[in-house]
Amino acid sequence: MLSGMATTSAQRANPAETTEAVRWLRRSYRIGALVDALAALGMAAPRLYGPTLRFEAPFDRTRPEFSYAIRTGAPLMAGWTVLLLWADRRPLQRRGVLPITVAPVIAGLIANDTHAVRAGQLSGRSLAPVRAVQLALVGLFAYSAATARSALRTASR
Repeated sequence: MLSGMATTSAQRANPAETTEAVRWLRRSYRIGALVDALAALGMAAPRLYGPTLRFEAPFDRTRPEFSYAIRTGAPLMAGWTVLLLWADRRPLQRRGVLPITVAPVIAGLIANDTHAVRAGQLSGRSLAPVRAVQLALVGLFAYSAATARSALRTASR
């Protein structure tokens, strides 16, 4: 640290609490990055990804519009993968990445899926595994963020 610079609460935190908080944050960033990377790969190859989604008739996964739309999302998923890995480099300082991953990202995906099911465009059963992963990520991210917040709150006392 450069002399004259103020210390942050992350630098003053209890080492044991900070270590635990960093472990949970890193789990979140890395698991989230893995999920996003897998999704990005699948989205980059719509012929492989499309059949995993059970769209209702008359939806046609073989149309070029589907391939274009899903490939458009692939770079966004890849970008979020990189963002999570970037956050992993300075976990406590970049902990704000987790809440914005939950809302609007995961919450937006859930809302979009819910709309598609209610509109009869997508099978609810095919979304069950995706929804389970999304909710598990929300729980993991929330726990990690709370653990970090607690460690930093203790440090600021």
